[in-house]
Amino acid sequence: MTRHLSTIKLLTAFLVTGLLSMSASAAMDAAHQEMYDQSKSFKERLAAVKKHTGFPKDPNKKYRVCIFDPIGRNGPIYNIANDKLIELLQLGIKTELTPYVSESVLVEELKSGTCAVALMSGIRARFFNKFTGSLDAPGAMLNAEQVRTMYKLVTDPRLADKMVEGDYIIGGVLPLGPVHAFVNDREIDSIEKAAGKRVLVLDFDPMQADLASSLGATPVVSDIANAGNKFNNRNVDVLISPLAAYNFFELYKGLEPKGAIIDLPIIYASMQLVVRKDNMPNEAVQILREIMYETYDKAWTIVESESKKIPSKWWVHLPESDKLRYDKLMQEIRLKLIKDDYFNPYMLTLLRKARCAKAPSRPECSNPVE
Repeated sequence: MTRHLSTIKLLTAFLVTGLLSMSASAAMDAAHQEMYDQSKSFKERLAAVKKHTGFPKDPNKKYRVCIFDPIGRNGPIYNIANDKLIELLQLGIKTELTPYVSESVLVEELKSGTCAVALMSGIRARFFNKFTGSLDAPGAMLNAEQVRTMYKLVTDPRLADKMVEGDYIIGGVLPLGPVHAFVNDREIDSIEKAAGKRVLVLDFDPMQADLASSLGATPVVSDIANAGNKFNNRNVDVLISPLAAYNFFELYKGLEPKGAIIDLPIIYASMQLVVRKDNMPNEAVQILREIMYETYDKAWTIVESESKKIPSKWWVHLPESDKLRYDKLMQEIRLKLIKDDYFNPYMLTLLRKARCAKAPSRPECSNPVE
């Protein structure tokens, strides 16, 4: 384990250096060095934040933290967030956690100021911060080790400015695990065979519908909460979903009798904490990002546990030649979405460097285009 963590630390340092060489990054002043000093305890650093920024101005203020979990208060996402955000109470920051089963309602209440902080899907968080939102790009990560490296990267103080966009700050990232294609007919085992099939796309993201149409599929719009039901009730033929949702949403009902799960991770999905900038300075949110990263192992353990519950009969394993073809296709999709200002090019460069650090023989490593 120690050796594994050392490898992650070295790779993270390499990636951060790569990013800082591409973008202007002013040296930290003495105040920020004190507030961002990761050798100090969270309590010591929060005292430094208080000294330099005055936060929290009102020690009695209670911050409403809104958590999207389709299962509600008893769901795994809510409970993981609750475990760590209690640590804020120990630091003197009062919070009130509220579960939401509707992500769209949560987002609107964050925008209105009803929620000071909101935990939402990374796909939705992209509308608040393209840098971290690009972590959920198709084909961007190859395995769990890269996921952990990239999520650790989010906590590096040298990237703190990247966490701020407009009126919002990213307060941390949690793993939802690999996302695969669930199909109701195992004959749908290629992009070509998906032509004319009904593919579920999320209602808040028109880009998904455009991509489905460009691949010859018929997009069917839904929100996250109803996605599983639409698949189970045969309203769609293809559902792109985290493996961890298999039992929570009873997706085996939609797979019966001849469906399949395609053994090709399309993305590694995230949950991201979004903070209203008018509630908390980035220097305090930096501490929150680090606190949230401490939940990584617990969250990933749940992801793995749920994934192992999927019976082997559902898997369709693609030949390596097909995987290489889809790898190229996903790169083309990413490049298109960079041009459309959908993804952040700096983050996609970091992701490419992470892939090449572990698999330098990949074609993109000798001829980088991201």
